[in-house]
Amino acid sequence: MSAEQTSWLEQGLVLLAEQGAPAVTLERLCERMGMSKGAFYHHFGSMPKYRARLLGHFESKCTTAVIDEVEAVDMLSAPERLRRLLAEVTKDVSPPLEVAMRAWAKQDPEAARVQERVDATRIGYLRDLCEQAGQERPDQTAKLLYLLLVGAEHVMPPLPKAELREMYEMLLPRPDQSAS
Repeated sequence: MSAEQTSWLEQGLVLLAEQGAPAVTLERLCERMGMSKGAFYHHFGSMPKYRARLLGHFESKCTTAVIDEVEAVDMLSAPERLRRLLAEVTKDVSPPLEVAMRAWAKQDPEAARVQERVDATRIGYLRDLCEQAGQERPDQTAKLLYLLLVGAEHVMPPLPKAELREMYEMLLPRPDQSAS
């Protein structure tokens, strides 16, 4: 993918996060990019093709790349990788892309399929880490950790990331704490 295509997709994610899926229009994208419709069509061919690529970009950037980042550090134990993952997902990032993506998934079958795959990938990775870390109930722990993240973004106002980090700290014992 070219740098220009990536810029178009990044701008689409920003529009999605700020204003929702209906705002991701050809006109708004071109205006934000300072580019012509011809430039858009050169890269994507049509709006439906762009939206499909945007969904793939969301999945790659917000799931695959995060997991790859955590796994890239050699010699980390499962509890350390779990803590690294939770630190990554509780970084202060705005605007709220995850909420906008879920809203889009409620309205569009293709977005719903991507969101379902994203959720399954994320929960599966969490489950693997929880199992490797010796969690007694890895399936339930993984779902609990994930639902905490999803719910924290949906309450009004959204839970600050620092507070979410504190909640994760309550749920997961520190590596230097021995089991009693």
